[in-house]
Amino acid sequence: MEVRGENVSVSEGSVRGMLAVNLRRVRTERGLSISELSRRSKIGKATLSQLESGSGNPTIETVFSLSRVLEVPISDLLDARPASGLTVVRAKEAEVLSGEGVDLRPLRRIESGDTAFEVFDQEVRAGCRQESLGHVGTEHTIVQAGRLHVQVEGHDVELGPGDYVGFDASLPHSYAAPGEAVRSVLLLQYRADQRLHLSDTAPGTPSSPEG
Repeated sequence: MEVRGENVSVSEGSVRGMLAVNLRRVRTERGLSISELSRRSKIGKATLSQLESGSGNPTIETVFSLSRVLEVPISDLLDARPASGLTVVRAKEAEVLSGEGVDLRPLRRIESGDTAFEVFDQEVRAGCRQESLGHVGTEHTIVQAGRLHVQVEGHDVELGPGDYVGFDASLPHSYAAPGEAVRSVLLLQYRADQRLHLSDTAPGTPSSPEG
């Protein structure tokens, strides 16, 4: 649901519902069948069918794997449309995307010129690690609370409150919170040539074969 006032847009959306619509559009744009996408992403055909029908439960691992294979930003899979004006996202209303060790709350996509940013509230759960094989874009993380261990292609750094790290997100990387839970702001940055402009794709575009 989207409620509009004067220069105000308050958006609520289902991650599951947005992924169902956008995944099908991106897959169609790429000319891939579900079978081929399954082969490339290592995600089962049944799981992909459930995600496209809106009945699946997407995880961070699934969404980032689809982002990597389809070569699109996360928000091209999760966003309904770019926000405008003043956007308010209440903590209790933002849907959480969970993974093995991290909980992400998508907050906003910001576009400026040839660059787009996705803004996430990120929590690495206490004693947990989140691994990533890599995905499209440049990753920026600013720690708000706790001690965060970051590994990027074999390089290890430890960050505390106020510290920042940035790196090429296509490289294998991981976040870990060996002690208490870590809260941080995650920004994913994309160039124009890394973005699939879904608004230019007609909703009625025929889909590719399911098999």
